[in-house]
Amino acid sequence: MKITNIRLGMLTIPLKTPFKTALRTVQQIEDVVVIVDTDTGHSGYGSAPATAVITGDIHGSIIDAIKSVLKPKLLGQQIADLNHIIRLIQGAIMKNYSAKAAVEMAVYDLFAQLYQAPLYKVLGGGVPKITTDITISVDYIDKMVADSLSAVERGFETLKVKVGKDIGVDIERVKAIYAAVAGKALIRLDANQGWTAKEAVYALRKLEDAGVRLELVEQPVKAYDLEGLKYITERVNTPVMADESSFGPREVIDLIKMRAADIINIKLMKTGGIANAIKIADICSFYDMQCMIGCMLEGSISVAAAVHVAVAKSDVITKIDLDGPSLCAFDPVRSSVNFNDADITIGTAPGLGITAIEGLIMLP
Repeated sequence: MKITNIRLGMLTIPLKTPFKTALRTVQQIEDVVVIVDTDTGHSGYGSAPATAVITGDIHGSIIDAIKSVLKPKLLGQQIADLNHIIRLIQGAIMKNYSAKAAVEMAVYDLFAQLYQAPLYKVLGGGVPKITTDITISVDYIDKMVADSLSAVERGFETLKVKVGKDIGVDIERVKAIYAAVAGKALIRLDANQGWTAKEAVYALRKLEDAGVRLELVEQPVKAYDLEGLKYITERVNTPVMADESSFGPREVIDLIKMRAADIINIKLMKTGGIANAIKIADICSFYDMQCMIGCMLEGSISVAAAVHVAVAKSDVITKIDLDGPSLCAFDPVRSSVNFNDADITIGTAPGLGITAIEGLIMLP
């Protein structure tokens, strides 16, 4: 099975409601879709969104990195030589993590198809069913409470609550949501780098003293502020998770050595694909540190790849934040991964099992 072509397309999917964080407001998902074709007639799929404020990637940079740099290096490569292809992808260009991730997951899709097995089995096996949380966008308190109750009614048992706009209001937001869903759902906070270290300690202590029990708080300070992250971790009971502070294996090792966080959030768009995600999971497993696997605001192609990784590494990836498809008004992708609100299952088709993508606009 040899790579003969790499094609690109754009896929736009409206959201059910606007997605609001401390960093941005988004109305729809817009993914660059990668299709890697082979001489056997098999095709592998990957995708990536533009996330300028987090990874620095925009659609133009993703498309150009793939067309101008990655594609010329990969044409003619044998899919069976997976490790060689991964080295080519990762060494071809600095950063550009989302472009690398999209191409790499398509290659992994083909590698699993080559051996006629679902991707998670090629990665190590596992039980092909996981449960995700759902994001509650930052908004007025009454709206956030209503959204939280609606999510619980849909069967979600864990809520990822966005904060980081105003410290005083944030505390009241969380108190109100906790009172509304106590005993029905766990709460994770995501401050999206919106607090200072001292603000985070103040807010979390206030919540802890008020009896609010949080499962974790995600990236309360700026990505570069590892000392601030460590400051918070040492002063609160709530587990602290590093997200934007941790892209690849090197950052994870630094965080572990500093004891700056309790949990690491793995995202394929940060790691540059599946290979580094697996390395991070293995590093964390060695140090008995839990991981979450999350996603940007992505459609079900790239999220499906993350689902396969989560199943294969379920011993260390104990928390799931793969709600991108659940936030969409509909899913235009037909694959062997079934997203049914909180429940995500994988079928028996080889690779990612993608058979159709409605509304895909191919790029020249």
